[in-house]
Amino acid sequence: MLRHCLLAVLFSFTIGHATETKTRVALVGDGTVTDRAGWGAAFAKLLGPYAECINFADGGQSSKSFLDSGNWKKVIDAKPAYVLIQFGHNDMPGKGPDHATDPATTYRQNLIRYIAEARAIGAKPILVTSLTRRTFSKDKIRGELKPWADAATKVAAEREVPLVDLFTRSVALHNELGPFRSTAFNPPSKTGGFNTVGTDGAHLNEHGAAVIAEIIAEELRKVEPEFAKHLK
Repeated sequence: MLRHCLLAVLFSFTIGHATETKTRVALVGDGTVTDRAGWGAAFAKLLGPYAECINFADGGQSSKSFLDSGNWKKVIDAKPAYVLIQFGHNDMPGKGPDHATDPATTYRQNLIRYIAEARAIGAKPILVTSLTRRTFSKDKIRGELKPWADAATKVAAEREVPLVDLFTRSVALHNELGPFRSTAFNPPSKTGGFNTVGTDGAHLNEHGAAVIAEIIAEELRKVEPEFAKHLK
């Protein structure tokens, strides 16, 4: 009986200790990072048992609006160990002054602020360049997000932050797949069927999310080897 009680106490302590020491990984971004329409949920599935993914991404957000709305404060309050940050889609012109940023100035400044404030709480910031839109000019990706991806790349180098160059990887992927095969990444149509037209070419279905999440994990192993222990 005593032996069983000791084993039960030991098991309870081990489980509790493992839960307490889970490494928090925060995701920050727009709709392409969310669980429902982006790569967030698929990425969470790639983490091992001693890491947990907290997804703060929100549809329609830009690097500016995410700060102004108070969403970034929630990330800081959660005190994660790692923060993966991806913006760009809603920073482009068209969403109005509450969202739009200039790659060379305001977008850059916002990324620098994210990095500084994440580091201030002991978190490791990791920049992720924008997932490309699946919009083609003939058979090649147009790549409208390149100025924002380039700006993030420069900030990462200057601030010595790991960079997952998702923009370059996703452009190469969809250039290889071509316009028709890239529709396999599209969310379902409103009737639930296969969507060969797509919406804005930015959001993802489960298949697309899984492919993109694998790319991110692969790049993380290269640019932040310490993170590899948290991946399955």
